[in-house]
Amino acid sequence: MADILFKRKIYDEMLSWKNEANGSTALLIEGPRRVGKSTIVKQFAQNEYRSYIIIDFAKASLAEKNLFDDLSNMDFFFTRLKLLKGVSLYERESVIIFDEVQKHPIARQAIKYLVEDGRYDYIETGSLISIHKNVDNIVIPSEEEPISMYPMDYEEFKWALGDTETIPSLRLMLKERKSLGDDVNRKMMRDYRLYMLVGGMPQAVNKYIETLDLSKVDRVKRGILRLYEEDFHKLDKTDKAKAIFKAIPGELYKNSSRYQTTTVVGKISSDVVGGIVEMLEDSKTVNIAYHANDPNVGMELTTNKSAYKMYMCDTGLFVTQAFWDKKFTENIIYQKLLSDKLEVNLGYVYENAVAQALVSSGNKLFYYTWPTDNNHYYEVDFILSRGFKLWPIEVKSEGYSTHKSLDEFCSKYSRRINNRYLVYTKDIRKDKETLMIPIYMVGLL
Repeated sequence: MADILFKRKIYDEMLSWKNEANGSTALLIEGPRRVGKSTIVKQFAQNEYRSYIIIDFAKASLAEKNLFDDLSNMDFFFTRLKLLKGVSLYERESVIIFDEVQKHPIARQAIKYLVEDGRYDYIETGSLISIHKNVDNIVIPSEEEPISMYPMDYEEFKWALGDTETIPSLRLMLKERKSLGDDVNRKMMRDYRLYMLVGGMPQAVNKYIETLDLSKVDRVKRGILRLYEEDFHKLDKTDKAKAIFKAIPGELYKNSSRYQTTTVVGKISSDVVGGIVEMLEDSKTVNIAYHANDPNVGMELTTNKSAYKMYMCDTGLFVTQAFWDKKFTENIIYQKLLSDKLEVNLGYVYENAVAQALVSSGNKLFYYTWPTDNNHYYEVDFILSRGFKLWPIEVKSEGYSTHKSLDEFCSKYSRRINNRYLVYTKDIRKDKETLMIPIYMVGLL
């Protein structure tokens, strides 16, 4: 069965760029490997241009790479390119795509002069860390307009399954703050847990649609995770980055106030740790929530870069990583997770899913902790900035409706708070000032 061309929201962002930039910038699409960048770019080129050329620098010929050694004569450059690829180009009606551009940095530098020439549009794709690391001795073009591509969010997942009605209906119910009823909520939670298990990597979603076999989906995800680990090893021969990445589920399971790198890789300098964390964040394979020392509008100004929580970019990959100790994750584990009957605390899985949903919706992640009087601490899992106000969010893995930390936070910073949310597994309802919403609505905030 051929891979399905899934509908992705980034397509509309790309179309806006094409219409608004009109050749004045190149589009750089960043994202982890296997997230669907090459597929969406090719689909976009076929639909929106008269012709296109793709140079995939992961397998480009020496002749293709050597093109960028001399840009002194643009007419000669384009003539050679058209001869090599056997494709006609039409002024302002064609696009040239640099796929995996991080593998040939000089081509990325050439964007400045190609955009200045103005004949064609340009789209670049970059995977993993080296889009930021492979920049020595080149001039980074200011003409680049970067956008991020994420794993499929819940709405895109539902589209893939042929469901275009659920999310608009949920959006309306959230806006009106209407109860769905227990029976509907149970079905919605089962549907959402399926999304959490399969995840949003297109290959995994395609395998699920093709086979409906979650163990085969798991094998696809394991292949993706191994690919990430190989990439980390290429850039960090000490394998500390790989170890920190693999330990994400375990660290979240501990429910501590921050990621404890010393328990994973031992004592190393803060500079080394900072470099590894920056590398992982640049890779887009992780989402990082930093501690906001002063939770207010402009939280980045008071962020504590040494205190953070780390989440995986895709909850489907997270589940596979969490059960990596088995040869493959048997269907029995998936079935128990699907029915919410596995005998483990699933709070860390739900927290990862909330982080993924918030990032996919365009939010940066921040959290806040502060001590209580008895040597414990309160924690607000996520804080969103909306205008001049904050939206604190507390996440519960079950139907528990208590929200002590959220209440204390809102009392402590009452003038800064607008809406406040408890995310849990039950139906939407109001508890005084707190709106309690089921997890499948988080991406709609």
